[in-house]
Amino acid sequence: MTNKVNGTLYTGVTSNLIKRVHEHINGVYEGFAKIYCCKQLVYYEIHESMASAITREKQIKAGSRKKKLELIESLNPEWKDLYSQII
Repeated sequence: MTNKVNGTLYTGVTSNLIKRVHEHINGVYEGFAKIYCCKQLVYYEIHESMASAITREKQIKAGSRKKKLELIESLNPEWKDLYSQII
């Protein structure tokens, strides 16, 4: 999630992506994503299990900002909001 192209990045994990993005858009929960207005879905991955999703989340969070930007731009070079594609 981000607040603008090349802006603040938020990485999280969920078992229900559509619901969670909707919550971010509507500011349902206090926290980092709400403080920085991260309301645009620019990258996501689907995993077979929550355990593998959490492992991947930790890998992404541990990476540099440069690596996160490269990951987003490899699949979404225009930084389009992908929420409408998943609902």
